[in-house]
Amino acid sequence: MEYVKLGNTGMDVSRICLGGMSFGIGERGDFPWALNEEKSRPMIKRALELGINFFDTANIYSDGTSEEITGRILKEYANRDEIVLATKVYFRVGKGPNSAGLSRKAIMSEIDKSLKRLGTDYVDLYQIHRWDYETPIEETMEALHDVVKSGKARYIGASSMYAWQLMKANHVAEKNGWTKFVSMQNHLNLLYREEEREMLPVCKEEKIGVVPWSPLAAGRLARPWGEDDERSKVDEIGKVIYSATADSDRKVVERVAQIAETRGVSMPQIALAWLLQKEPVAAPIVGTTEIPHIEQAVGALEIKLTQEEISFLEEPYVPHPVLGMFQN
Repeated sequence: MEYVKLGNTGMDVSRICLGGMSFGIGERGDFPWALNEEKSRPMIKRALELGINFFDTANIYSDGTSEEITGRILKEYANRDEIVLATKVYFRVGKGPNSAGLSRKAIMSEIDKSLKRLGTDYVDLYQIHRWDYETPIEETMEALHDVVKSGKARYIGASSMYAWQLMKANHVAEKNGWTKFVSMQNHLNLLYREEEREMLPVCKEEKIGVVPWSPLAAGRLARPWGEDDERSKVDEIGKVIYSATADSDRKVVERVAQIAETRGVSMPQIALAWLLQKEPVAAPIVGTTEIPHIEQAVGALEIKLTQEEISFLEEPYVPHPVLGMFQN
């Protein structure tokens, strides 16, 4: 396993992060492919054996049961001080008007609920899941600063938003002596590269670590074009994000398959190897329900693409509509 500092911090994270969306038993049916605790245990255990120390979840995933399952299993197999545990806040988790968003009231309530579900006194990285257009950013940043100063979080991070929003948030924090965002969890893969225009350069300049979600484009980069698995059949979020650009995306997927076949490795490994060489990507978030997929993801660290291969993969890409700011 390789480890890197997360952004401009002294905290080391594995270059593969295990995502928690695959774990849980929620009642709403948002993620029907998610694994219950019994099936999640060997997945998390194997990730730890492979050297993964970075685990990401959210209060919204499977009605909070992702946090519960992740917390219990990590407590069973890992030393708390040796793992980097991340969760997120923003989306609605209850019926009341204050059960969503990034108000001080919501943040202070949700951090305590997340810690209880995770079974820990603190999270290493507390992230805002999206930008809250209804709450002043000053209120949000001060509340997050207070979460850090109370010892309930070590660092704070942001997720899918526009580059100007990230800069505004950190400017407000710096001006007031508050904690700044050290990471950006954004939508980035070979089928969606709009983040290369502004967000990645901003993060590189500001030394903000990037932890991309959907590195395999909801499985589209993991198998030959046209093949489906059980998740793809029921993944409505993936359909919303990628269906409109299927014609142009197909060419990219075919090139991933071609390089994978030539090298004798899997398609996910080629897609991840491309992401891992992108600056300033720290650790793609891999969500999976099968142990071999975790092993393949770690194996991608050994693949160093040539510049010719990178150009071959990138050449068919066409501009896409900006997405990710509003998807879960």
